[in-house]
Amino acid sequence: MSRDATGLRRGWTTGACATAATKAAYTALLTGTFPDPVEITLPKGQRPAFALAVESLADGSATAGIVKDAGDDPDVTHGALIRSTVSLGEAGSGVVFRAGPGVGTVTKPGLPLAVGEPAINPVPRQLMQGVVAEVAAAYGDAGDVVVEISVDNGEEIARHTWNPRLGILGGLSILGTTGVVVPYSCSAWIDSIRRGIDVARAAGHRHVAGCTGSTSERVVTELYGLPEDALLDMGDFVGAMLKHLRRHPVPRLTIAGGIGKLAKFADGHLDLHSGRSQVNHELLAALVTTAGGPPELIEAVRTANTALGALQLCQAEGLPLGDLVADRCRTVADDILAGGNPGARRSPSTSW
Repeated sequence: MSRDATGLRRGWTTGACATAATKAAYTALLTGTFPDPVEITLPKGQRPAFALAVESLADGSATAGIVKDAGDDPDVTHGALIRSTVSLGEAGSGVVFRAGPGVGTVTKPGLPLAVGEPAINPVPRQLMQGVVAEVAAAYGDAGDVVVEISVDNGEEIARHTWNPRLGILGGLSILGTTGVVVPYSCSAWIDSIRRGIDVARAAGHRHVAGCTGSTSERVVTELYGLPEDALLDMGDFVGAMLKHLRRHPVPRLTIAGGIGKLAKFADGHLDLHSGRSQVNHELLAALVTTAGGPPELIEAVRTANTALGALQLCQAEGLPLGDLVADRCRTVADDILAGGNPGARRSPSTSW
């Protein structure tokens, strides 16, 4: 396993582990033999190999299990046993996903999965569909399979996450957009942000972008064509990034992230981690009120399950909540760059 710029050991996401287990199980279902270790290709081209902890071949199905290694990240799922059971599906069905024991089911709107779906996020689904297609092509199968993902003790582990509050019941979510876990270390990560700003300035870049993750980084690159050394992997530490930029400025800054994290920043939070800040739906409702939204929409936003759910409600009504949040974020960012600290004066009764 490689180490990142901070010297910390990176790990693998639950999605990467589930993908590798799916490839091993499907291969065994077709050939009778489990590949061990099993290699997969991640979205950025890495080709990690995973050792199997479980191998089970039954009549009509095969199960493979992999123990998640989160590297040096203090992840609650580190050491969890992730299993994939693959069985043949109906002709023309493609890949059908099911939640096994320890994997949650979506019960509320506002997430990137429909209500009733297993909590297996879109990128892990794509990765698993990819390995199914790969194995099917190699052994002459149609690739119509049922993939059931389970996590030993997953329901108990999920109690230490935000899944229950988000309406993901019965266990964990299978996550990951890159397949790689970047170890969380507050001081090390903040130091890397500062170094990134210094490098960008030294290279003469007049436009830099602070991104919360790989998706926002991709969007910024598509919009502005920024070079890699102008992209700041700020993660959740938007405050640390802005405070360093206040001392070491650049002419133009873009802040990119999903609606949930930016809604928290709009509320004055400078650390966007889910364990240290939460979306203020009263703020979102206030923004909708200011924009002239009807009372029923205001109340729906106030009681929405997630910021994404609130955004979708507003989009359906033609009200640009994303623009309103972005504008509020700009005000907060300008305040910090000018020497203020909006997080220090936040209170539950704050009205923007």
